[in-house]
Amino acid sequence: MTAPPALSVRDLAHAYGDVAALRGVTLDVAPGERVGLLGANGSGKTTLMRAVSTLLVPDAGTVTVGGADARRDPAAVRRRIGVVFQSPALDDALTVRESLALQAALAGLAGLGRGEARARIDDLLGRLDLADRADARVGTLSGGLARRADLARGLLHHPALVLLDEPTGGLDPLARVALWDTLDGLRRDHAPQAEGSAQLVATHLMDEAERCDRVAVLDAGRLVALGTPAALKAALGRDALWLDTDDAPALAARLGHERLDARAVGGRVLVAADDPGALLPALYARPDVRAAALKEPSMDDVFAAAVGGAFAGGGAGTSTPPGMGGDGAGGAGRHHDEVSGTVPPAIIDPLPLDPITE
Repeated sequence: MTAPPALSVRDLAHAYGDVAALRGVTLDVAPGERVGLLGANGSGKTTLMRAVSTLLVPDAGTVTVGGADARRDPAAVRRRIGVVFQSPALDDALTVRESLALQAALAGLAGLGRGEARARIDDLLGRLDLADRADARVGTLSGGLARRADLARGLLHHPALVLLDEPTGGLDPLARVALWDTLDGLRRDHAPQAEGSAQLVATHLMDEAERCDRVAVLDAGRLVALGTPAALKAALGRDALWLDTDDAPALAARLGHERLDARAVGGRVLVAADDPGALLPALYARPDVRAAALKEPSMDDVFAAAVGGAFAGGGAGTSTPPGMGGDGAGGAGRHHDEVSGTVPPAIIDPLPLDPITE
């Protein structure tokens, strides 16, 4: 029997008054997949994440996590998700072990027995290289260690879906690399377990997007690009030809009349062609072109092109924009974003505390 998707979103729509935050978003995330969600402020990432975490009931559409429907059974969805915030959601006065024991009690792990809950804590402390800091107070940890401790909190109850909201924000470069290596290790070494199943990562860093299995780009509440990083870059062509000009829309229109595939993206023009290098000399010589650059497409180019309409054509709510290499309804999709602040009461189902520590 085929396991249900870790996350399935269908035709999700929501508005705040007259402002549409989500416009028919459809995505699937498969077990074992890491997805990245990119989007500017106001793109709908936060609304999507709030709907997935049951903090918001959307105007239309459905959200299921591991087969549980967020509208009909939100408590079941909450038990299936783990959330790692931008800032660690741990009490600075508690030790790392005490913090995890508290989370175990809140998540109902005491019902497994003290030995099993303690074993989970010890396992995570070891795998996240926190065993030697287990008895240190959270407030004394470095930013990277505190983030790893918070990751342990989010994984302790073996969630089917882990939501990571810009998990490396505020970390120095070495700590950022170490955290990503930890996330990679969880997937590689424990793929059959929940820790290695689905990770939804909201990030604004393109090198982090490169580490995702697929990337979704939201713009004005619509899914405008979806696919593997390689497929998204390939959709721009072997090389991307960018033109600097004083009036990008006007130049794009003129080039269009000359039968070139040109689109204004921000203040620049992206020209798509089978052999853009052959066009470079003539375009660079134009009086309305200030500069021209030919380079292999990057995720920065993908994002700029996606929000600038270079992947347009699929229409509102299209789950797989043309040329993006994404799968249809049965594939694994992505989405995810900022869920800032402390843990809302709705996220957990409080149970009687049964401390796991000695």
